[in-house]
Amino acid sequence: MDSATRHMLDLARRGLLRGAAGLTALAVMAPPRASAQAPGNPFTLGVASGDPWPDSVVLWTRLAPAPLAPGGGMAAAPVTLRFEVAADARMTRLLQWGDVVARPEEAHSVHLVLNGLDPARTYYYRFRLGPHASPIGRTRTAPAPGTDAEIRFLNAGCQHYEHGHFTAWRHAAAEEVDFVFHYGDYIYEYAGRQPGERGWGPVVRTHHGGETLTLEDYRARYAQYRSDPDLAAAHAAHPFIVSYDDHEVENNWASLISQRDGGARFPVATPPEAFALRAAAAFQAWYEHMPVRPSARPNGTEIIAYRHLRFGQRLDLRVLDTRRFRDDQPCGDGVVAPCAAVTRPEAQMLGEAQEAWLREGLRAAQGRWQVLAQQVFFAPRRFPRGTLSMDSWDGYPAARQRVLDMFSERQGGVILTGDVHRAWANEVGGLAEFVGTSISSEGDGSDMQPTAPEIMAANPHLKFNSNRRGYTLHIAERERLHAIYRAVPFVQQPDAPRLTAGHFVTELNGGGVQRA
Repeated sequence: MDSATRHMLDLARRGLLRGAAGLTALAVMAPPRASAQAPGNPFTLGVASGDPWPDSVVLWTRLAPAPLAPGGGMAAAPVTLRFEVAADARMTRLLQWGDVVARPEEAHSVHLVLNGLDPARTYYYRFRLGPHASPIGRTRTAPAPGTDAEIRFLNAGCQHYEHGHFTAWRHAAAEEVDFVFHYGDYIYEYAGRQPGERGWGPVVRTHHGGETLTLEDYRARYAQYRSDPDLAAAHAAHPFIVSYDDHEVENNWASLISQRDGGARFPVATPPEAFALRAAAAFQAWYEHMPVRPSARPNGTEIIAYRHLRFGQRLDLRVLDTRRFRDDQPCGDGVVAPCAAVTRPEAQMLGEAQEAWLREGLRAAQGRWQVLAQQVFFAPRRFPRGTLSMDSWDGYPAARQRVLDMFSERQGGVILTGDVHRAWANEVGGLAEFVGTSISSEGDGSDMQPTAPEIMAANPHLKFNSNRRGYTLHIAERERLHAIYRAVPFVQQPDAPRLTAGHFVTELNGGGVQRA
């Protein structure tokens, strides 16, 4: 990494550390008056960029001088701020500048679509409001369509704030990559717990507030996560391509069906109309805090987050949505013995429209590598006593087979996955599946999941497991695609070093998954 980039990252991280230091005080502040803006730096949530095209990228920020207060401490009025785009990290060679409006209807967030850029080029940017300047961000455009150059990218997600520090994001910020794919579980919806309080996973630091149910709840939860300096440094360093999984709304939601369905586990059901209100609030807050294009702006419960991004001739990335359009999980959800409903031929994981979009896109695809960037475990995975995870593609095998059939006449198929908080390398129907571990969810972990040897013995197509936290670095060469599993030995204490837990490759012409 060059000295200018190191300087930019250090400035971004120090700026967010100053903002994060005030969160405890902000949590107990009285709400600001509607007619006044809270004093102080409005850029406490940093900056981000996303969805890189050869000539365009999205720049993001959100004005929030009091991040955890209602409205982020902003008055209910639009605000005009300045943006600057430069060729250097010190912002001395400006290339574009102008004004953009942050509106209260979208929590004073900005989704600036920057056009007229050169392909495969690094840019630097910042925002200004009065005497305040945001941290400086770095972004990069995609290669031109005719270019066949190496593409480097990260796969990461599952960042439970309470379970550990986001140190892996600090290491991710220092990687040299073209983009980061965030597969989801950006936030967790659970109510805050105090250290020692019973519940799922360790409590290293505490969620602000109760369970997220309203728009203000979700906005405050995103603000708490975005205030983390390590996550902010990663956003400032790389363009992100983001999706969502379940915890952005509620654990294991499907379509517009709540997990609280009146069954034995959740006897008090959430009515569909109530869950629709919650989902609409969750989608709105997700959009407000992600560097996505306006095409992803939700309309109530309607949202289209699946999309295609092309990186020259080397790689096509198709981001899938495995939540919004799927059927309800069969057999009562959970890890259970399969029932008859698992075999239904009409099972939908993607929904008819998204599935048709994927089929047509793969039929016309030109990139050497066809990468499906999605959320839940794709390969078959039979647990001891024959149980299956109904929330994964194992609950929808007919839908999985239809996707596999789309690759029957082409090479270079790769699937990216998250969700399960462990790293895996799998072979499935001639494709390679690389499953990323969590950034922090479930705490420190171990070298291998205790049940992994038994699971792998029953599923020989599962080739690797690591139970450490971290992310995956992928390198798309002409004939091989690498998966380098970056790990940290602990997250329940800060400042863990970066390790490499495994290194696997898949060949363009097949051959499965092999150790590098």
